[in-house]
Amino acid sequence: MRLNLPSFLRRRGLPKELLESKEAKIMHISDTPDNIYSFILNLIEKSRPEYIIHTGDLVDNIKLERKPELKERYRERVKELLDILENSGADVYIVPGNEDSEEILKELVRKARIVKPGEIVKVDEVKLALAHDPSQLNPPKDVDFILYGHNFRTLRRGLNGVLNVNFILLGSKKVVRVKYPDGTNFERGYKLMRGL
Repeated sequence: MRLNLPSFLRRRGLPKELLESKEAKIMHISDTPDNIYSFILNLIEKSRPEYIIHTGDLVDNIKLERKPELKERYRERVKELLDILENSGADVYIVPGNEDSEEILKELVRKARIVKPGEIVKVDEVKLALAHDPSQLNPPKDVDFILYGHNFRTLRRGLNGVLNVNFILLGSKKVVRVKYPDGTNFERGYKLMRGL
């Protein structure tokens, strides 16, 4: 059966290591504008993660912190993403971001676990520190990975869900990164970075 994959996945494909691995895996995403929801769905269908962790700003093109009048539009769009995540068969963890409505998330979530920023979560034998903004973190030294989003900052042992979709293969603790579709940062409202 051929999946209806976005041109991004057909053109670049997914890392062979991700597709062929028999290890349980975590998929980590963050700061997702609603125009990449089909990409996320197709990525889930291809990679079949056992766990999905979203580190905030579930509808990153709707900036609730600055425009609270967009709450109803946010509600509609976040419901679509929650349906994708919660129907994936994976255990889902969500850390609300600064552009999220925790009230709406609590109302709409059926299966996912809402996690407080800075919380430590153990998945199989892998210990994770979770936050939206890396400044919300003060992880103990024994965490395996620090998962976050919000900006382009990088941390030691950190996986930034703004930069890539991060997959952690749980048995080996190997990280496989998948790039977001072209234009994702524009949809997030980020200024273009020139000269990089």
